This record gives sequence, structure tokens and C-alpha cells, in this order.
Amino acid sequence: MKSAFIPTIIALTILSSCAKTQEKTDTATLDPIQMAKAGGGGSGGIVTYLTGDAADVQTTTTGGLLLMGGSTDVDAAIQWMIGKSGGGDVVVIRSSGADGYNSYMFGLGTVNSVETIMLDSRTKAMDAGVAQKIRNAEMLFIAGGDQWNYVSYWKDTPTEDAINYLINTKKVPVGGTSAGLAILGSSYYSASTGSVTSVQALGDPYHRYNTLGHADFIQAPILANTITDSHYSQRTRMGRQISWLARMMKDRAMPTVRGIGVDEQTAVAIEANGIAKVFGTNSAYFLWNASTGPETCVAKTPLTWNRNQSAVSGYRIAGSANGNGSFDLNNWTIFSGGNTLTHYVENGTLLP
Repeated sequence: MKSAFIPTIIALTILSSCAKTQEKTDTATLDPIQMAKAGGGGSGGIVTYLTGDAADVQTTTTGGLLLMGGSTDVDAAIQWMIGKSGGGDVVVIRSSGADGYNSYMFGLGTVNSVETIMLDSRTKAMDAGVAQKIRNAEMLFIAGGDQWNYVSYWKDTPTEDAINYLINTKKVPVGGTSAGLAILGSSYYSASTGSVTSVQALGDPYHRYNTLGHADFIQAPILANTITDSHYSQRTRMGRQISWLARMMKDRAMPTVRGIGVDEQTAVAIEANGIAKVFGTNSAYFLWNASTGPETCVAKTPLTWNRNQSAVSGYRIAGSANGNGSFDLNNWTIFSGGNTLTHYVENGTLLP
């Protein structure tokens, strides 16, 4: 992986280092701008990196959501977002890493600018100037990292309000990868106490690492009653996601629950009309309850959600360079280009 040079920021004392970004880094000369806002917290200010024109532009945008599963970014999926931005200003937000997305995104299509904003504290996420920069964006991308940082730093702040404004009012393309994907569903796995495995979550759906949030953070209407996950097949995560669906039915009395799992090097692109397709080299999985809730979903007891061996229905779509398949997220009953799935859980074991 190539290293990105972190420039010295005026009014801040920042050590140069080789910073790991979400899979994309570069060594191109960037045009950083410096911002040391009062009350920035952390290192004493808010660090941003700008590539392109600092002047704000306003373009005609088309809404959409991008759910990327982590590891190497999918160029065609990012270009799908750029196309919807109308060539405007791209903002990347993250709580770790550096400027690795700047020249990468700037080089994938025609945009006015790409600006990365480091939001690694609640104080910074509360900053009105940051919120305005996000609101001015014609495209927003949430980098990978630690989703608990995103929840604990950004939830109930002007940053959260700005993200929801872009999705629901301004209607620009918004996407995220890995941890950035994990927070986009109305229900979300917060990872507040650690990362849970499928074995742990199926063996005890209330395992101390199996922490969920519901309808109190990012509000994308097409992802209502939906929980997302990344690195899906590579880290064997279907089991833990099904435990989340079981708990959503048990704890929240949701009659319908849904999950989207995305493999690495793969992305689900959701059009403004709610129709999704899949870019990349691996697959995306769409899961929903095909029956009533779990038979056994209590603490310190293995999950059983059998319902005549058909508790959870699903659909798998393999990605492609140009975007494969079709899945209607408005109703979850119209889909093509993939294959159907049926799963259930018996005494903590995911079957078949």
C-alpha cells in the first residue's frame, strides 16, 4: 500500500507520518487547506485536506446511496457517485487516516474539489463550520475506520444533521465503506464494546459485543428497518447479521426486518428510485424475515430461529464492472440477476 504524505498544518503541530487510509492512498502532491477552528478539540483544531478549487460551486445532483463492503475500493461505484454529483464538491469525512481519497477521487471523474475533513471528537463534530462544509457538498463519502467512533463522535451533532440533510433534503449521493457503510442503515451495529463474531452472536444474541442502535442516527428512508454489514463473506458475517435481525424483531417488535451484507471489493449502488445494482468482483446479500420472529432469543442462550427451516429469505447478487442485477428496496419482492437463499438457525448453528 502506498503512503500519503501528511502536510504540516498552519496553527497546528502535527507530526508527519505514513497514514493508513481505507485501502486507497496516493503520493500525489495535494493542495491542503488549513483550518484551526476555535474549540476544535483533539490536536487543537480541525484538519482538512483540499484537492481542487476552494470556491464553492452548486450543481444539479441526483440522490443515491452507495454501500461499499471494504478492502479495495470499487472505482466504477465511486464513478457512479461522481456522475450523480454533477461535477460539484466532494466531501470525505473520517475519524482516522489522512488524505488518501483526495487525488484518487479527483482523478476518477470531473469534480470541482475533493475535501477530507478529520472528525475525531464530538467537539469537532459540533463545529458549525464543519456542518456547513458538509451541507455544501454535492457528494459525501464516509471512509472506513471504527464505526463506534462515528457513532460516539457524530451522533446527535450538527454533523449528523448535515448528513441527513444531504440524504433527505438536498438529495446528493452519499456513500460509505466498511465502518462508513455500517452506520447507514436505520438500525446499525455500533461495536461499542468490541467486534462480535458470528459464532459469538449466534451462541448468545445478547453477547456483550453484540451492541445495536435503532432509528437514532443516519436517516435514509429506503433503509428503514434495515441493518448493514461489510467484509461479509470474507469474515463470515451472515450469522451475526441474522442475530441482529432476530433481535430487531424481539427487542423492537419490528414485523419486517432486513439486512444488506456486502463483500469486500463490492458495492451496492441504490438509485434515488430505490432500485439497487451491484458493482465489483464479489457479491452482495439481501436478507429478510420470511416468517415470525425467533423461537428462542434470550441472553446467554444459543439463538434458535427455525420456523420450519425457512426463517430467513435472501437473495445474492454477484457484482460486475458495470453493475449487475436489480433489487427493488421499496418492496423487497422484485429482484433479478442473482439467486435465492433460505436460512435458519438451530441452537446457535446457521443452516444450511
